[in-house]
Amino acid sequence: MNRILQRLDTTHERLLATIAAIEQESFSRRPAENNWSIAEVVHHLCLVEDRVIKDLEKALSKPPRQLPFMRRLVPTAIVAYRLIRVKAPQAVTPTNPPHKEEAIDNFKAARAKLKDLCQSHGRQRLNQTTFKHPFLGEINGVATISFVGYHEQRHYKQIREIIGKLNGRYK
Repeated sequence: MNRILQRLDTTHERLLATIAAIEQESFSRRPAENNWSIAEVVHHLCLVEDRVIKDLEKALSKPPRQLPFMRRLVPTAIVAYRLIRVKAPQAVTPTNPPHKEEAIDNFKAARAKLKDLCQSHGRQRLNQTTFKHPFLGEINGVATISFVGYHEQRHYKQIREIIGKLNGRYK
């Protein structure tokens, strides 16, 4: 669990450092008509993390449940790869993202709450908790936390691409 939380922190800090110097206008500007802005990506990350927290809290209120062995082997790292484009479910599609400062505050608050949930319940209990992911299927709570980190890595790469497009480095 410590390795997963360390990866969460590392990716989170890298993403925050990357967006810190970006002006509000660039933060909110889409690089192309069908691309998200950095603001929309950060808002999406918050929506996903809030949804994960809500669903995990609900699952943790139920009796422990162990997934079958093969379901515990879902490779959540595949989420970090951007080779396959995936349409976000409606519930986590960003609309009306907040301004940069509020978006960053929301993002930090969601992460703090997720880490608190991890520390409150621990690895063993999270392993006995199930989460229904729209693409990965049913995974346990530890895999869910791992997914959040890899999902953030995926979108960190997307943010770097957006910055490149806004600066004219990518077409």
